[in-house]
Amino acid sequence: MTLLGQFSLWVALLLGVWAALVSFSGRWKDRPQLADSISGAVYGIFVALAVASIALWKGLARHDFNIEYVAAYTSRNLPPGYIFSAFWAGQKGSLLFWAVVLSLFGALAQGLTARRYRSLLPYVGGVTSAVVAFFVCTMIFAADPFERMAFTPADGRGLNPQLQNPGMMIHPPMLYLGYISLTIPFAFAIAALLSRSLDTGWIHAIRKWTLVSWLFLSIGITLGMWWAYVELGWGGYWAWDPVENASLLPWLTMTAFLHSVMIQEKRGMLKRWNLGLIIGTFLLSIFGTFITRSGVIASVHSFTQSSVGYFFLAFLVVCGILSFTLLYTRWPSLKAEVQLESVLSREAAFLFNNLLLVGIAFSVLWGTLFPILSELVRGSKITVGPPFFNRVNVPLGLLLLGLTGIGPLIAWRKASPANLRRQFTWPVTSGVVTGLVLLAAGARDLYALMALGLAGFVAGTIAQEFYRGVRARRRMHGESAAIALARLVARNRRRYGGYLVHAGVLIYFVAFSGMAFRREIEATLKPGESATLASPFGHTYTLTHMGVSQFEALNRIVSAATVSVAKDGRPTGLLTSEKRQHVDSFRRPTFEPSTEVGIRSNLQEDLYITFAGSVGGTEEAVYRFTINPLVWWVWFGGFVLALGGLVTMWPGGGMMLASPRRVQPGYQATLAGTGSGVE
Repeated sequence: MTLLGQFSLWVALLLGVWAALVSFSGRWKDRPQLADSISGAVYGIFVALAVASIALWKGLARHDFNIEYVAAYTSRNLPPGYIFSAFWAGQKGSLLFWAVVLSLFGALAQGLTARRYRSLLPYVGGVTSAVVAFFVCTMIFAADPFERMAFTPADGRGLNPQLQNPGMMIHPPMLYLGYISLTIPFAFAIAALLSRSLDTGWIHAIRKWTLVSWLFLSIGITLGMWWAYVELGWGGYWAWDPVENASLLPWLTMTAFLHSVMIQEKRGMLKRWNLGLIIGTFLLSIFGTFITRSGVIASVHSFTQSSVGYFFLAFLVVCGILSFTLLYTRWPSLKAEVQLESVLSREAAFLFNNLLLVGIAFSVLWGTLFPILSELVRGSKITVGPPFFNRVNVPLGLLLLGLTGIGPLIAWRKASPANLRRQFTWPVTSGVVTGLVLLAAGARDLYALMALGLAGFVAGTIAQEFYRGVRARRRMHGESAAIALARLVARNRRRYGGYLVHAGVLIYFVAFSGMAFRREIEATLKPGESATLASPFGHTYTLTHMGVSQFEALNRIVSAATVSVAKDGRPTGLLTSEKRQHVDSFRRPTFEPSTEVGIRSNLQEDLYITFAGSVGGTEEAVYRFTINPLVWWVWFGGFVLALGGLVTMWPGGGMMLASPRRVQPGYQATLAGTGSGVE
């Protein structure tokens, strides 16, 4: 099977080079058969890489430890689910996963794109094929997933214990899907520049692809936060780790694009900005891949140092130079059709929103690159930690949260004083009341108060928009509130799906603000001894050490420390945290010991227990006890955000709230008051 896999990689490489050369030569314009050959090559690349993927999966399933990749990431006692996920657990396998999924997306773009955009497809096929060819070339010459060893070990090393978590079976594929699908909008943008088709056609062609990319990135980042929280044992879900930052960067710029593209569609503005955002987002996805594979920055998420990083660095530089040079040559043709008329307008709000998102992205990029740059200049790395990122990005994030509430309310072109009073009275009141209630309750952290007060404002904005839309439908059709809400969303999916996304972002900010009230203690306890920990919500936990037990599981030796938990004197049960030593099928240690935390979660807070180890091999245990407020809402916010993305991109459904023949007098005026015009 390895010979078949390697042969398939060579076939994919040759087809990719052929499609790219024919596409960029432009000779297909007068020869339809050449245009068809590009599409055929794209489909052929997918078939070849699918065969290669099946060959690797077969080696994993059969425990063919003569394959270096199989021996490095699986073992005979590895649970079956993790054998499946080992395909993308290592560098070589993840490159193949990236290539096969990109080839699938490229084939779907060729087959599913509407007929009116078919003139762009030869260039799109050329770009996707060139990118796939790069990944295949990297595998063939630097990271062959089918490389065989001179001997066959009796067992493999197994999977890193930190990857033996259900979240890691879902998180990497979701994040990869987000990264990979960004290539399709980039390909359409390059196709529009090459063909000089610089109207809004290319934007309409990529609408679903951009939403798919953004949705996968959103889910992948949230699942990554959850994995870090439950698996790494350090007590949080975000540490501004370089690889975390690398996943956030394209999400920020893609979010900016999704907002600014509405201005181009509505007003013919920001054409250059939008193309720059798409190109920049693709380059940031390649930059993230470079960070994880080069070893230039230490991270718990990254792969080991290898020459693959230099391949990606060269590819990143070449793509950046070629893409922005092409954009520069088309610069005069991308002039805005109209100018910004007023700072008090929706266009201005979206523009400020974009500047904030890009500003956050730049600060994250600078903080991530600074250790590399300092080492180049001074010969030693200067680490940039969470304080820098929080100091810069928290204020920018709060401004962004405020604009999340302002943008949907303010009018296009220029808002009148009457419009501002009508739209902002209730949301501002909601925000002020929220802040006053929190002050009265004793909250004093400035950033947390600002976040929660702005959250009240944004919640008022969203509630007002839904209320006015439902009220208008009920007045016109006499529908019940539930039916009116369902039909309102169904017939305005893009707008109200966007409001759901804003609600998810709002919930994120509320949950993030809870970490300002975090409580933590460390304690060394003998069996029967207790420690107490006060919650910011007014109750007290009594944590009693019960003892340490040892046992063996399928592929690990476990030391488990158990704690009895009492809340305000009332017993609530037991929590267990573990130290795990993973072993192969011969019970030989394979990795450094790992920690499994104990978590008890509710809507208010998480009680988070970490067993740091025993004292001198006795049952005396070292613990870290933490209370993390509002963590449950982080995961719920991710769910709401993903739901909003699904609603926005769901096919079907018109943009009109009602059939014109049934509109009653005054209804259009009501809609105008809500700001619910068609976008």
